[in-house]
Amino acid sequence: MKRKKWVTLILLSLMTTTLVSACGSNPGATSTANQAGQTPPAAEQSSASDIKDGLLKATDLSKNPDTSKKRINTFVSGTLSMEGVFNPYFSQNGWDGNVTNVIFGQLVGKDGAGKAIPELAEKWEISQDQLTYTFRLRPDLKFSDGTPLTAEDVAFTLTLLHDPVYDGNTDITQANIMGGKAYKEGKASSVEGIKVIDPQTIQVTTDKVSTLSLPLIGGKVLSKAYYGKGYKQGNLDEIKTLHSQPLGAGPYKFSKYVKGQEVRLIANPYYFNGKPAVENFIFKVTDGSTNFQLLKVGETDFDRFTANRDNYEQLKSLGFANINIFTATSYVYLDFNSNKPYFKDKRVRQALYYGLDRQKFTDILYQGFGSVANVPVSPSSWAYTKDVTAYPFDPQKAKQLLDEAGWKVGSDGIREKDGQKLVLQYLGRKGYNIDDVLIPLAKENLKDIGIGVESEILDFNALLAKRKKGDFDLASFTTTNLSDPYDGVKSYHSKYNISGYANPKVDQLIDQSTGVLDTGKRTELYHSLYKELKEDPPVLLLSYLKILSAHNARVKGVDLDPINILGNSIPSLKIE
Repeated sequence: MKRKKWVTLILLSLMTTTLVSACGSNPGATSTANQAGQTPPAAEQSSASDIKDGLLKATDLSKNPDTSKKRINTFVSGTLSMEGVFNPYFSQNGWDGNVTNVIFGQLVGKDGAGKAIPELAEKWEISQDQLTYTFRLRPDLKFSDGTPLTAEDVAFTLTLLHDPVYDGNTDITQANIMGGKAYKEGKASSVEGIKVIDPQTIQVTTDKVSTLSLPLIGGKVLSKAYYGKGYKQGNLDEIKTLHSQPLGAGPYKFSKYVKGQEVRLIANPYYFNGKPAVENFIFKVTDGSTNFQLLKVGETDFDRFTANRDNYEQLKSLGFANINIFTATSYVYLDFNSNKPYFKDKRVRQALYYGLDRQKFTDILYQGFGSVANVPVSPSSWAYTKDVTAYPFDPQKAKQLLDEAGWKVGSDGIREKDGQKLVLQYLGRKGYNIDDVLIPLAKENLKDIGIGVESEILDFNALLAKRKKGDFDLASFTTTNLSDPYDGVKSYHSKYNISGYANPKVDQLIDQSTGVLDTGKRTELYHSLYKELKEDPPVLLLSYLKILSAHNARVKGVDLDPINILGNSIPSLKIE
């Protein structure tokens, strides 16, 4: 074997993902022209091509409200409502994830293009056969309570994720760590492939080449002394009691959580890249009806808004705000409950594609700042393709497919089959203006092809609970920012899909895409996958979008990117 070479990357202090919701952006206020069924005025229908991605600087700092001027050592970021599970390996709510990304440090971060970069690990090597990873930690790392962070903490974290009763959101088995399966099945007392070399060095051996190994192994690190007290294989009860009192090695440490209102954080004096200049960091709960007003009066310093002309012009009018626009790596979609008998027939799912005017939805909501989505990856990704034919809006084709599937129009105009009406239960979300536009449009469009729609508007956690129980037909979501195309298709694999979708060919293509490291070969596999997903759709893709955010210009050091949004900027923020 040739001599191994250390992979040395530029030392940067960065956070992996965040200030982005798991299933929805923080929407902006919806104007009259944004209501479904109405056509925006001609000026609003014009192309947004004159508004380029990038930064539009504040024009009049004298307009800065007194409330923000007086807040000299506190940064306030708007966010949607948290659930309060502040452990990166157990949280199910993306806004909880926003919090954990600031509290916890990880071995390997990501830059704005999704490339792996050092964080707690100053460098790592990968063996010639691409199966063994050796990480060298930075010297003198500490958690926010001042206790040392060593390779033992990394080993504990990776072992915990293999625990037989672990039920969180990370599937560590995809890293293919040697001996991981045996530990998870209770057949071994340790994970064979995890080896602590010394306090600053850990070696992890896998038994299969995978693109997922590095990001999974290089994830956030839990304190063994704090989370591992009393840990026994097969019992995570004590760890779960600590969800509301997190301890990590990120730039900020936890202080206080007020449910439905805010999370307060304090600068971590032991952060490896130096204590952040801004002492206090607050996540304040906002939504589409409040986020603009809170920024305007100085109650928040940063927030995200639905990218459309109305919100853009409103933000420009503030004068004191810097405005950022860039193409998102996320997309908007409707989840199908494929467990329902009518959705087991792909012709019914295809009919919804043909029967819903996705272009009208995109035009009304985003006013030129979005485009219709046809594959589950953003146009900004290397894995995007245009060779998958789009579903056009074609009500006649939709009716034809429903007829072929045996759904016949009843006397009331609603289709029936075997005595059952085709009436779909739509789950929407409070404060989510995507639903403000989509629900009335869907009711109108789908009624025309003989499908009824009944909607229910819930808070996000209640929506997730109903979805998990299978008590829905359609539910609207926005993905997180996706740093890799796998992130956008993983949920379509039968092993991970919670809505009943299963397609062996889809599973095979997804598995194959993670087993090769060559980007060209992965691209070919993804393009084949997209074609199969079009034929047998697990979701109804709606729109690609741009990210529109604004921050008070008195805050310096804000450098947004499509993968991390604000996350990578957090340690270096300053307030003038």
